[in-house]
Amino acid sequence: MASKIYLLLLLLSVTVGCLAFKDPELEQCKHQCRVQQKFDEKQKRDCEKMCDEYHKMKKEREREEGRYYESEEEREEEYGESNPYVFDDEHFEERVETGEGRIRVLQRFTQRSELLRGIENYRVSLVEVNPSTFVSPSHFDAEIILFVAEGRGTITVIKEKRQSFDVKCGDVFRVPSGAPFYFINKDEHQKLKIVKLLQSTSVPGSFEIFQPGGENPESFYTAFSWDLLEAAFKIPKDKLKRFFEQQKEGTIIKASREQIRSLSRPEEFIPRIWPFSEGETERPFNLLKQDPWQSNKFGRLFEADPGEFRQLRDLNVAVAFANMTKGSMMTPHYYSKATKIAVVVDGEGGFQMACPHLSSSSGRGGRWSEREHKRTGEGTYQKIRGRLRRGVVFIIPAGHPFSVFASPNHNLQIVCFEVNAYGNTKYLLAGKDNIVNKMESVARELGFNIPGREVERMFRQQEEEFFLPGPDQQEHEWTDA
Repeated sequence: MASKIYLLLLLLSVTVGCLAFKDPELEQCKHQCRVQQKFDEKQKRDCEKMCDEYHKMKKEREREEGRYYESEEEREEEYGESNPYVFDDEHFEERVETGEGRIRVLQRFTQRSELLRGIENYRVSLVEVNPSTFVSPSHFDAEIILFVAEGRGTITVIKEKRQSFDVKCGDVFRVPSGAPFYFINKDEHQKLKIVKLLQSTSVPGSFEIFQPGGENPESFYTAFSWDLLEAAFKIPKDKLKRFFEQQKEGTIIKASREQIRSLSRPEEFIPRIWPFSEGETERPFNLLKQDPWQSNKFGRLFEADPGEFRQLRDLNVAVAFANMTKGSMMTPHYYSKATKIAVVVDGEGGFQMACPHLSSSSGRGGRWSEREHKRTGEGTYQKIRGRLRRGVVFIIPAGHPFSVFASPNHNLQIVCFEVNAYGNTKYLLAGKDNIVNKMESVARELGFNIPGREVERMFRQQEEEFFLPGPDQQEHEWTDA
């Protein structure tokens, strides 16, 4: 009989595994036990008991993997559509898609919530192209910061002259608004993946892609009358019509080995001395080759500040990259001025944030609503939580305490664009360099209503500074962090 029940459990785990998020197996398993005609009453009870044991084991396993949530309300609270700080696949639109790659653009931040109007002029785009491909020339009405998340390529920008630069994983590169550019994936085996932050220069929160192209992509030249184009090019209009009908393969197209080789030769870069450097394009820099701001066995954080890197200077944007080992966490902290736009490049994990702007409704589903009036007393802050996986974008506004943690089974890699970066300060809330340790003993005592020595003992216990062993490594439940 036992072998029959194990077979039944195995069958159920396979057939309904894709629905495991809502855990329907338990009821279905018990139902199958009750309808088995060959089972007597004792066998049915034993079967249901084994269903309970299987379900308990499954929950324990999912706790270890960081995928268990206590209730449907909690899931809605953390990941529901009303959480304005987390963006998933469904919040992206396909701007370009061919058989050789795609370009996705995140919806406007203010489309999700007015709480994000401070970054309404920024957009996020993800580019993924196949090996040996060419991305057609275009220009944008937006400033662009590119971070190469994977692969290697060559990008060409035209200002007063043409300049080409090789880029690889970790490189940061800026394309000025209006500058025509195109690029290739020069690798024959690996995809090229790029994360882009765009700052609109025309319509706030919006940008357009202008391409010379043909029929696909549509050429902006065809918006002019043929008479005007005939005069501009000194070419008969019938030849011009045939010319602009040739390109029909789309924005991302396959290129031959010879074509890739020809486009892979970067122009020689000759440094110029100010003020004779106008028209030059700043070459990319590799963020991962900078000295890390923080580094230990739990993680590394690389940062590029606009005060040190000319490409970022007038945009007032910093770029950072965090690489966290499995089971680790960032100390709770907050930014004084900058708003963090974070994109998960690889791995899994989560984040928690204290937010005074939202309240959770009491009805089923835990929907969020924006607070219109400031409340006092207990319960002012809501815990915003989000699951992180590749492609997820999350926002941390200035002043909001937060922490990010990697799952017990996966590292976590995040690229961050920090808007309004000039004069920004990180204030650490735990770890050996936390702000409470810098207060006078009397201030600590008055602030916490606990003897100053007790406060000091609490805040000096953690010896690490920024990256810490996460709750799982400290023998606590990972999901209860």
